[in-house]
This record gives sequence, structure tokens and C-alpha cells, in this order.
Amino acid sequence: MKTPFTSPRRSRTIASAIAAMALLSSLGTVQAAVFKDAQLESLQDAGKFVELEQQAQTRLKANAADAEASAALSLALSFSDAGDGKRLEAGAKQAKLCVEQHPNMAVCHLASAQNLGLQMISMGMAKAMRNVGTLKETWIRALELEPSSFTARVQLAKLYLTVPGMMGGSVSKAKELEAAVRSSQPETARIIRVHIAAEDKKWAEMESELLALKPSKDGAMLDEIREATLQLARVYLKDSKDLAKAKSLYEGLHRDQPTKASGAYGLSRVYAAQGQTDEAIRYLERARTLSGADELPVDHRLGDAYLAKGDKAQAKAAYERFIANKRANPANVEDARKSLAKLG
Repeated sequence: MKTPFTSPRRSRTIASAIAAMALLSSLGTVQAAVFKDAQLESLQDAGKFVELEQQAQTRLKANAADAEASAALSLALSFSDAGDGKRLEAGAKQAKLCVEQHPNMAVCHLASAQNLGLQMISMGMAKAMRNVGTLKETWIRALELEPSSFTARVQLAKLYLTVPGMMGGSVSKAKELEAAVRSSQPETARIIRVHIAAEDKKWAEMESELLALKPSKDGAMLDEIREATLQLARVYLKDSKDLAKAKSLYEGLHRDQPTKASGAYGLSRVYAAQGQTDEAIRYLERARTLSGADELPVDHRLGDAYLAKGDKAQAKAAYERFIANKRANPANVEDARKSLAKLG
């Protein structure tokens, strides 16, 4: 029996497609900057989608032609429960209505792109890949209408860097997006360079650009910094390649974004790799009280850590919490179920 041969070129295409799905997943979870209206932006940035929906509905009743309110309603419907297909579909319909009524308003195209990114997470690989072109064109249109948009420029650059050339990917186009704002928006250009370095696996260059970013209070920039920091830290953490650098990155993230769970969670992984179980547990317990904890396997690792210490009661409680988490990765949930079953 002959072993099927897959050409290196084909392998790279498949790998790129898989990487693209990971990117689309991040696009679906980032509540990027969209609104000029401070109240709407504040509600979205805080993840208060129930309040955002209420505010959008109130504004639309007063003025049906309010483009920002229309986009806000789309995003509120989309993000309030991304696992609810009906609300996600309602968000898509609202985004379409927003674009139809306000074709020259960037905010509508931004809302449409973010809704589509969320939809693509739940699609099969083939269907999601067929939608990459639509996502790209939506970001392009948003950027054409608002060239100063941080979100549109950065997300479009990431898309160019991630998808295969046959699907519209282009490192040169990402570099053009960076060069266009190098003087006018230096921090936007820098975060794009961070992603370019990551795509080229130039980790030292990526770290240098990342650490050179100025402190920011902008939610979208903070999201980009967090995701890039986590990506780089994982490289250093893998196979205990450089635990000191991984620890330094996680410490910086925990210091600069103390309300987010990712920094503390990352530190727990470093301590676990060093065999310091008590410290790992301390940071996991801290992480599970912070924003974004439900998107990380915090309780799964906490269960494993308590089990390693022989504390079966605490391990059982952690596993049960993790299994009940609707956002948990199914593969991790299955592992947690097996561990829980062994506890009896």
C-alpha cells in the first residue's frame, strides 16, 4: 500500500488554512474599537452587551437612521452569547441592514466583519475558508471609508499575513498597510510589525517591537498587545525553551492588564513547568477570579494541580466547574471528565 504523498506546497496551504481558523477565532473574541460615541464604546469595551443592546434600541427608536446605534445593536446581538446561533444570526441580519442603510459608514462594515468572524468559528473548515474573501473585502471597505481605523488596518494586516496566497494572503500587502501609517500612526504600525515578525518566526524582533509599544488605555490596542504577548510567551514556554523569558512576559502582562486572567494563568504554567505546584495553584486561583477566565482552561489545570497534591476534594470541585463552563474546549472537557471519573 502506497503512502499518500502531500507536497510541501500543499502542506503549507493546509497549515495556513488551519492558522487562518485560529486567527478567525481571535477576531471573533476581540471586542475591537468601533464607535466614535464614547458611551457606546465604553459599554462594548467593558463587555456590557446587555446594556449596549438596550442603549442601541433606545437610540434607534429615537432615530432609526442612527448608524452607530445600528452597528451597536448588531455587535450586542453577536457578542452577548456567541454560542447562541439565533442571536448570532440576528446580529448578522442587523449588520446587513446597517450596511444597506449606511453603505458609506465604516462602523457598519466593522460590525459586519466582526459578526462574520464570529460566524466563521462555528463553520466547518471548508465553509469558513470560502468566507475569507468576504471577510477581507469587508475589512478593506471599512478601511477605505475610515483610513484612520486601528481595528480595520490591523485586522486586515493579520488576515493578509495568515491566509494562503491563493486565498488573498499577502505579506507585501500587510507591509504596505504598515508603511502607510508609520509616521501618522506609529503605534498602529508597530503592532503590525509585531505580527509580521511573528509570521516570520523572528521572535527576538517580535519581542523588541512588542516591548517598545507605548502604554495604552485603548481597548483594541490592549487586546492586540495581550494576544501577541501570549503568542510569544507560548513560544518561550514550549518544551521549557526559555522559562525566564516566558515568565517575564507573563509578569509584564499581569502588571499592565491586572483585570485580565491571561497573565496570572500564564504565570501558573511557568510555575507548573518548574515543579512549583503551590505557586501554580496560587496563580490559577487568582486567574479564575479575573476577566476572561472562562475562555481559558483554568479550572482544568487547577484540578490537575490539586490532584497532584492529593487534595481530591478541591480537584473534584475544579473539574466540575470546568465541565460546567460552556466556553470550555471540548477536548479539555473530555479529559476533565476522565479525571473526575477516576475520583469516584
